[in-house]
Amino acid sequence: MTKHRFFTARPLAAALGLALALPLTPAQAQNAAPAAAPRLSVPAPAAPAAARAPQRQADFIVVVVNSEPITNSDVRTKLLRTEQQMQQQGLPLPPRRELVAQLIERMISDKAQLQAARESGLKMDDVTVDNAVQTVARQNQLTTEQLRGRLKADGIDFDQFRSEIRDELLISRLRQREVESRVTVSELEIDEFLRNQQARPGAASAAPVALNLAEILVAVPENATPEQVAGLQARAQQVLERARAGEDFAALANEFSAGASRASGGLMGLRSADRYPPLFVEATQKLRAGGLAGPVRSGAGFHILKVVEKRQGGLPDAVITQTHARHILLRLSPQLTEAAAIEKLAGFKKRIDAGQADFAALAREHSQDGSAKEGGDLGWVNPGVFVPEFEKAMNALGPNQVSDPLVSRFGVHLVQVLERREAPISAREQREMVRAQLREKKQNEAYTRWAEDIRGRAYVEFREAPQ
Repeated sequence: MTKHRFFTARPLAAALGLALALPLTPAQAQNAAPAAAPRLSVPAPAAPAAARAPQRQADFIVVVVNSEPITNSDVRTKLLRTEQQMQQQGLPLPPRRELVAQLIERMISDKAQLQAARESGLKMDDVTVDNAVQTVARQNQLTTEQLRGRLKADGIDFDQFRSEIRDELLISRLRQREVESRVTVSELEIDEFLRNQQARPGAASAAPVALNLAEILVAVPENATPEQVAGLQARAQQVLERARAGEDFAALANEFSAGASRASGGLMGLRSADRYPPLFVEATQKLRAGGLAGPVRSGAGFHILKVVEKRQGGLPDAVITQTHARHILLRLSPQLTEAAAIEKLAGFKKRIDAGQADFAALAREHSQDGSAKEGGDLGWVNPGVFVPEFEKAMNALGPNQVSDPLVSRFGVHLVQVLERREAPISAREQREMVRAQLREKKQNEAYTRWAEDIRGRAYVEFREAPQ
C-alpha cells in the first residue's frame, strides 16, 4: 500500500452528508445549512422533556409522498437535530416557521429520492452500512459501542439511526449514478474560465468569492470591567505577535482560543465570503493567503484571523500553507483491536516524548503504511489532501509536536508535524483547482435540476400542519 492510499478528495462524510441531520439541497442550503462542507457529528444532548413544546398524545401524518407518510414526530426530530447542529456551528437560526417549512420540503425531496433509489433496484448491504456507522464513530473519536451509548443518552434509537444512514447511502449512490458520474469538465472549459478571469478589469481587487480563515478567539466575559477588557486585548495582541513571529497558528489556537474551531487548529473552513461575519471579511479583505489580522473586536471577544485560502474572482490565491508530516499507522484486525492499537501508540508517544525512542525508527519497524520505509514521512502536502479526521489532528499540531493516537477509517495513527511553509501554487495545481471548482458548480446545477424533476413527479398530499 502506498502512502497516499489513506488520502481522499471526497470523504465518506461528505458523501453521506449529516448522518444525524440529513443535508439540504443546494438551494435550501443557502438558507439553513452550515456553510462549510459538513462532517459527521453526534448531536448535542437533547433538551429535557419538560422544556420541549407540548405534543399530541398520538402521532399524526403531516404529508404523504407517493403513499408514504411523513409524520409529526419525523418533523420534530429533524427540527431538533438541525437546530442543534446549527447552534454547534455558530449559525443564526431562521424563524421557526421558515425553518420548519424548509425542513418539510427537504424531507419530501429526500423521501422522493429514496423511493426512486429503491425503484431503480439499488440496495445497500449490511457491511456497507456497518462501515458507515463506524465512520461516524471514528470521526467523533468514539468506538461503535460508545456511539451507541451516546445516541441512547440523547434519546435516539440506534436501529433508527442505522436506518437513516442506510437511506442516505442509497440516495447518495443514486445521485452519484444519475448526476455526479455524468458531469465532466474539459480542458477548453478551464481555458475559457481562466481567460475570462484574467480579462476582468479589477478582478484581482474584487471581493473574494470564498474564504478559508483560521481564528484564535480571546473571549471577553459579558460583564467584564474595562480593566479586564484591556488585559484581554493585551493578551490577544501578544498572541498575534507570536503568530507574526512565525509560531505555528494551529498550536497557538489550541493553547489560547476559546472558539468552537479550537480543536481543528482554528480552521473555520472554506465558505463563501457572505457566510463569514462581515467583520472578518473586512479585516482580511486586503490580505493574501498566510496573512494575519487583528485583534478584531466582536461581542464575543478579540479575534486573531489568518487567511488560509482566498479564492479571488473565482481563482484560488497563489499561495497556500503546506505541511510536512509523518505518521505511524496500525491497521485494525481480529488480532489487533482499536483499544489495543491506541494503547500501543500511546506507549510509543511516551517513549518519543521522553527521548527514549526515535519516531522514524518506530515507524520503520511498526507502521503498516507504505511510508514506513521512509520513517513514516508523508512529504509536503497541500490542505485538503488527507481524510478529515487525520487532517484535523495534524492541523492542531505545532512543529515537532506528536499527536495522541487518533482513529481514522484506515486504522489508528500517531502523527508528528515536522514543519510548515507558505508555497506558491503551480499552474498545473491551479488548473486542477479550477477543474474541481467548475465540476462542483456543474454538479450542483445538475443535482438541482435532477432533484426538482424527481420532486415534480412525486404525488404530494399535505394533511395537517406540524406541531
